[in-house]
Amino acid sequence: MTEPARRTEAPRTAEVAHMKWWGWGVEGVGFHHEDKPAFAPFVHRAVGLDLRAAARTERPDFSRVDVPASTAPEEFVAALRGIVEPGNAVVDDLDRVVHTYGKSLRDLVRLRAGEIARCPDVVVYPADEAQVRDVVDAAVAADAVIIPFGGGSNIAGSLEPHPDEPRVVVSLDLGRLRRVLEIDTDSGLARIQAGTLGPDLEEQLNRHGWTMGHFPDSFTHSSLGGWVATRSSGMQSDKYGDIADIVKGLRVVRPGGVLVIRPVPSASTGPSVREMVVGSEGRLGVITEITVQVHRIPERRAIHAYFFKDFDHGLAAMREIAESDVSPSVTRVSDAHETGFSLATGKESKGVRKAAQAALTAYLKRRGWKLDEMCLSFIGFEGGEAHVKLQKSHIDRIVRKHQGIGVGKGPGALYDRKKFDTPYIRDFLLDRGAAGDVSETAGPWSKLRDIHAAVHAAADRAYEEIGCRGWTMSHLSHSYRSGACLYFTFAFVFGDDPLGEYDTVKRAIQQAFVDAGGTVSHHHGVGLEHAPWLAEDISAQGVAVMAGLFEAADPGGNFNPRKIVV
Repeated sequence: MTEPARRTEAPRTAEVAHMKWWGWGVEGVGFHHEDKPAFAPFVHRAVGLDLRAAARTERPDFSRVDVPASTAPEEFVAALRGIVEPGNAVVDDLDRVVHTYGKSLRDLVRLRAGEIARCPDVVVYPADEAQVRDVVDAAVAADAVIIPFGGGSNIAGSLEPHPDEPRVVVSLDLGRLRRVLEIDTDSGLARIQAGTLGPDLEEQLNRHGWTMGHFPDSFTHSSLGGWVATRSSGMQSDKYGDIADIVKGLRVVRPGGVLVIRPVPSASTGPSVREMVVGSEGRLGVITEITVQVHRIPERRAIHAYFFKDFDHGLAAMREIAESDVSPSVTRVSDAHETGFSLATGKESKGVRKAAQAALTAYLKRRGWKLDEMCLSFIGFEGGEAHVKLQKSHIDRIVRKHQGIGVGKGPGALYDRKKFDTPYIRDFLLDRGAAGDVSETAGPWSKLRDIHAAVHAAADRAYEEIGCRGWTMSHLSHSYRSGACLYFTFAFVFGDDPLGEYDTVKRAIQQAFVDAGGTVSHHHGVGLEHAPWLAEDISAQGVAVMAGLFEAADPGGNFNPRKIVV
């Protein structure tokens, strides 16, 4: 049967919350290290930054930003306001800047420096799919560019207009399309509007006893449509699948009509149009509605922490878990560098906790472990009480086989509470003149060790080239039967050329991915950032096929042009 979700009236004005224009998240929320005594010494050892002496940059002043003037003709803006009501088609500077970039390090460095070569000329907030259709038709008729906008969390350059774009650029913000429309309880399918942000989506589903189970790092500030457009993956993808597995049906607004993919379980209808849309980054149209697979909220959910002697032992354990019959929701193991970072972000231990940590340290030393090589792992379990107990017993045996030890639920619970806070650390470092950014890949189990080593070596050479001390760390996550994702974080203190130095390190890491047998990106998308390596990943013929698709589907180049392929 079909159960309608509780409905709320769509707002009559553009009351859509956005992140702060110059950084991640909302005002008043940020990372602080004063209650983490090991953090400042760790940062000094890792990149040479003395947090006690480092001057914090002033908060950027928007009044000093030179914002390019809107080139949208008054009659075009008036036409858009006739579709979405006057308050929902805006040309003010702040709105246009918020919609210019995503939240990559490159984006934030440029924003803080006031480097904005091209802004959207008008930001439109439609209330429903009918208004999206009218906006698209009006924009295409005027030969304008349309860039769909969800939460604005993208870090691959998928949102920015090309600096040389001569046409009017429309940022089509889907933030008012934010409702779960209905839940098919027999099929476990939910129809959800594309602009729904992660917390709103889960709150509406949870109200009826359901979850989608998709929790990317950007969860709090990213939208369902954005997840689909970039082929996102969530932290619990081992159980629930990547977004490409979760999406079952789609509605995509195109000039003169709507592309509709019905949510059937499987179909033999030629090349999958659904798969063409997933990951298309707005180049095929505007996604307005997605039908997704949902699941009943599990009776029990727990994340347990483990330590492995070194990364090789942790990697071997994750591979054996992936090929076994167990089905955890999370399998993650950090390398030694990331383990050191994680331990350094903990608050000061006191009393029983301090004694327990001292006892664990002594025990590991007696076992002959080198503490600077050990690796922290988190493994998640979901389901009924008996199921979770059985799954954990199987995994504990695999962990012991690979010389790992369990350390309980406490660290796992802390990780679960803090898992969406990492982007704030990036902003904290940026405030103090340092880079902290991420790149991720995926590869077969047989190549993961080589990829890991190649990336660390390439990054070290890049740090030497730019003349600074750098730090690279990573973790394995998102396991599949054939391989897994490796997620790298890199950091260094800026010199005189922040973006030039960043490019040197970023290029080295991306090139190491493809040279060692990995992909250019596992779940962040292509955009502008990763496009230079696409032919090395999917072959020149693969790029030609993709370019042909975009050209045929959008001959006028109106939908987010030059992203993925030029």
